[in-house]
Amino acid sequence: MNDYYATLGVARTATEAEIKKAYRKLARELHPDVAGADSAEKFKEVAAAYEVLGNADKRAQYDRGVDPRGARGGQQGGPQGFGFEDIFEQFFGGGGASPFGGQQRGPASRTQRGGDTLVQATISLKEAVFGVSREVQVDLADVCGTCAGSCCAPGTQPQQCAQCNGQGVVQRMARSLLGNVMTTSPCPACGGYGTTIPSPCPDCSGQGRTHSRHTVKVDIPAGVETGTRIRLASRGDAGVAGGPKGDLYVEIREKRDDVFERRGDDLHCTLEVPMTAAALGATMTVATFDGDQAVEVRPGTHAGSTVKLKGLGVGKLQRSGRGDLHVHLDVHTPTDLTDEQAELLRQLATLRGEEMPEANLAPVGGGVFHRLRDAFKGR
Repeated sequence: MNDYYATLGVARTATEAEIKKAYRKLARELHPDVAGADSAEKFKEVAAAYEVLGNADKRAQYDRGVDPRGARGGQQGGPQGFGFEDIFEQFFGGGGASPFGGQQRGPASRTQRGGDTLVQATISLKEAVFGVSREVQVDLADVCGTCAGSCCAPGTQPQQCAQCNGQGVVQRMARSLLGNVMTTSPCPACGGYGTTIPSPCPDCSGQGRTHSRHTVKVDIPAGVETGTRIRLASRGDAGVAGGPKGDLYVEIREKRDDVFERRGDDLHCTLEVPMTAAALGATMTVATFDGDQAVEVRPGTHAGSTVKLKGLGVGKLQRSGRGDLHVHLDVHTPTDLTDEQAELLRQLATLRGEEMPEANLAPVGGGVFHRLRDAFKGR
C-alpha cells in the first residue's frame, strides 16, 4: 500500500491544515507547466495522496489499513467521485485535455446504485442451534411504477441543458498562483447531468423511485449469533433514475435462553441432582433442544462434575457438525428433612464413622472449589 504521508512529507499525526499546506507546496513545485512534462507522474502521486488524506472518511479508512483508491484504481466517475484529475481541475483549472492524457469530463449519469439497507431479526437460542426461515418487515425504495425510473412525467423526456449544451460542465476564467487559468466545474443549471427535467414525475418527485413496506423472507443458517449479518444481494433500495438495487443486510439478535447458556458452538446447562442419587448413582432425563436425553450420574458424583452430550450443541456456521452440550451437576443437599429422614442419616453417619467428621483440607488442585474454578476458566 502506498505511503501517502511520505508522499506529502507529513507525519501521520498531521492536521488537516498541515496536509493541505504540504499538498499546495508540492503541487506548485510539480505542476507540469512549471516543472515540465516529466513531473506529471510525480504530480499524480501527490494528487492521489491528497485525495485520500484530504478527506476525513478516506483518511480514516487508510489509517485502518485500507486504501480507498485501491478498489477503483484511483478513479471514480459521477458527480460524487473526486479523483486526482478533479483536484487538478479545481486547484489549477483545466479545460480540454488534461496533462495526464485524459479528456475533459463529460456529463454525469443520473443513474445511481441504490443504498444498502440494514434490518434486524431477533431469534431464539433454539433457532440459532438449528437455523430458521424468518420474514422481516423493511421499508425499501422501488422503481417508480409511473415513470419506470425515467424521473419524467408521463409523455415527457429530459431536455438538453441550454447552459452547457449537454456537456455537463462549464468553463470560466479564474486567477491562481500561476496566473489566469481556465477552470472547469459542473454546470449549475443541470447539476452536471447535461440534461434537465422540465416536468418531473409527480409520483416520485423526479427521483425515479418510491418507497413502500416489504416482507422479505430470509433463511437464517444454524450457528449465527448476535451481530451476525446475512447479506441478501440486490434486495435493498432501488437506485435513483432506474439504477440497480443495493444489498439488504439482516443483522441477528439472539435472545437469552432461560435454561441453556451458549459459549461458542457449545451449550451449557445445570442439572440438580439429589444427594442420594449423587451417592448411589442414577440415570436422569434432561429435556434438550433435541428432545429428552438420558444423563448418567455415576455413584459418588461430586458437585461441579460435568457430563458431556456430544453433538447436541449449536450447529457450526458454514461448517458441518454441531458443538456439544455440557451438563453441569449440582448436588442438592436437603434442608427440610423429617425426623425419620434425619434419624436415618444419623444411622448412616454412625455406620460410616462420621458422627464427628474430621476437618481434612483437600490438596491443592483438588476439591469442589478447584473444580468449579476450572469449570469457570473453561467458559
